[in-house]
Amino acid sequence: MKYVRFLLPLILAVLLASGCASNPVQPGAEASSAPEEVGPLVGDSEEPGSQVAGADQMAPVEEVVEDGMVPICGSALKDGVYSVVVDSSSSMFSVTGCELTVADGKMSAVMHMGGKGYLKVFMGTGEEAAAAGDDAGIPFSEAEDGTHTFTVPVEALDTGIPCAAFSKKKELWYDRTLVFRGDSLPADAFRDGTFTGAETLEDGAYTVEVRLEGGSGRASVESPAALRVEDGTAYASVVWGSSNYSSMRIGEETFAPVNTSGNSAFEIPVSVFDRKLAVYAETTAMSTPHEIEYTLYFDASTIKNAE
Repeated sequence: MKYVRFLLPLILAVLLASGCASNPVQPGAEASSAPEEVGPLVGDSEEPGSQVAGADQMAPVEEVVEDGMVPICGSALKDGVYSVVVDSSSSMFSVTGCELTVADGKMSAVMHMGGKGYLKVFMGTGEEAAAAGDDAGIPFSEAEDGTHTFTVPVEALDTGIPCAAFSKKKELWYDRTLVFRGDSLPADAFRDGTFTGAETLEDGAYTVEVRLEGGSGRASVESPAALRVEDGTAYASVVWGSSNYSSMRIGEETFAPVNTSGNSAFEIPVSVFDRKLAVYAETTAMSTPHEIEYTLYFDASTIKNAE
């Protein structure tokens, strides 16, 4: 298992190199934090492996790389600073907020942490961090509110990025996998031509296949969905599999249902096709209204003129 854990990130790095820049050099840092892991403290040793937490010393690992994810390089994005969601494979390494900076095709991110238990991070595996020596890694910085942050290079969005975190208490490197979510960026963050847009369609009525993901996995929407294009803007009719949804939200814009009976239906703008669109839907099926995050994927290859 020791060698498998070492080889997998190297294989991933080779695959990503074909479409994105190679791994950036470790920059200077900003902050980090997190609760402490369980497990015994390993004694000092000259071998790098002794400085890396084993599987029995870590909290359960969550799978954060989703099927069908396609890596998004910095060259696909416009220069700017964007809020981005970061999924972590460990609840012990919680990223509560993150700002992604894109400049000349390169990406970096300031990760705001949910705790103060880590002294530094290394963009690679724990084995690599331990082998690199005591000075390896990106130390934390402390924000004005006392929270810790780390400023790290981001090779690509929508792909698993190995990140080792050094525990202050245990003095061990803990392996994590991070995914910077491309579907959490606004549509206008992407360069023209990166994804299919409504500008390729004439005004009129169409249908399009749509795929829903997120929530508990039990929710559904009708597919194909009705698609209306007017003045170069596309609007999709999203019909849910139940009548319990009272509103939908995309970014800061909230949409009310377009019907008063039957399953909840909404008309929402579709800024791009062939990319997961983050949406939020408020359900009244629980004791109190509750907003749930989903993604919708509109497949441009399935667009047809409505009969």
